[in-house]
Amino acid sequence: MKKTNAMRILEDAKIAFQTCSYDDDGEHELERGAAEVLAAKLGISPDSVFKTIVMRTDTKEVVVFCQSANHEINLKKARQAAGAKEVSPVKPAELQALTGYIRGGCSPIGMRRKFRTFIDSSVMSQEKVYISAGMRGEQIALSPADLVRITDATVTDLVLEESK
Repeated sequence: MKKTNAMRILEDAKIAFQTCSYDDDGEHELERGAAEVLAAKLGISPDSVFKTIVMRTDTKEVVVFCQSANHEINLKKARQAAGAKEVSPVKPAELQALTGYIRGGCSPIGMRRKFRTFIDSSVMSQEKVYISAGMRGEQIALSPADLVRITDATVTDLVLEESK
């Protein structure tokens, strides 16, 4: 397995983590149910899988959100967290130039530049959290506190409440 920038940063910071490989067969498209598929492949709870969403504000600032992959992000809460009037996802074609990562392999750790990062508060209820290792087919498992610390993230509620 090739070492990613995210892995090197964690090692340099002496943060304990594990890597988990899975067969990447397109679930990086993050359609509804992708978290469950990934979680099943790794034998973990879908609540512990966190996706990285890179957005741009109305002032053109790039901000990063980490959200439990089995929930949608609430754009109103994301705007409030970032202090922005608007936020919209960065186009997949721009993602690699901005972050150094491709869609489906975007880690909140080790992007080309340090962006303000916000992680959904549900992360703190997890014993371990799984994030992209920086390439498709690889996840990093680490403690929520270490993820928050290494990304210098703000922990806030980002979940879109599902209507019943």
